[in-house]
Amino acid sequence: MASAAAPAAKTPPRGRIDKRNAILGAAFDVFAAHGYAQALVQEIAEQAGVAKPTVYNHFTDKETLFRASLTAEAEAVMQRNIEVLDGLRSPGADLRAALSGVALRLARSCCDKRSRSLRWLTYAQVARFPDLIEIVQGRTSLRIGEALADRLARLTLSGRLRPCDPALAAEQLLALITGPLEVRSRLGTRTIGPAELRELADAAVDTFLYAFGPETPAAG
Repeated sequence: MASAAAPAAKTPPRGRIDKRNAILGAAFDVFAAHGYAQALVQEIAEQAGVAKPTVYNHFTDKETLFRASLTAEAEAVMQRNIEVLDGLRSPGADLRAALSGVALRLARSCCDKRSRSLRWLTYAQVARFPDLIEIVQGRTSLRIGEALADRLARLTLSGRLRPCDPALAAEQLLALITGPLEVRSRLGTRTIGPAELRELADAAVDTFLYAFGPETPAAG
């Protein structure tokens, strides 16, 4: 007698953390597409693949969900950029090339669609949620600046940069990258091509090294 067919394997249920992450990702996408006021929790639930009550089980209301989704995205942006800065831990013999490579990747990250959406949502809703600036900047520009200052401090100690305040040097380098980006991209409404991004990154590094590069001995 033939044995009974084995029951089909069941897909394991999604855990609470998986559902929460799916809701946060879907919420950010929907808020970015429609803005806070026009975003619907039902659409967020559908995009996350959960029931609407599940959204409220994780986040008590739309306001809480909005803050949580921007916080999670800011954390993701911070992590991506800090990984970029790891390229300065061992920059090799050509410091200019290493700095230019990092500057280019930071510029690309700044132009990334999700990074732009994070800035737009923060600026657009700052009147309604004034604490958003501190939440987002605390997890993006401030933390990235701290990480960059650490890398520059190591370069200063090794003599690759002239003695300086690494926090100020990091602030200046980031400003040299992001300032022109905001102008050239018209606050993120214009796409900047690869060649222009490279030009911008190289110019930022040239100016930075002119100010913070190692001092050359005076000619005898």
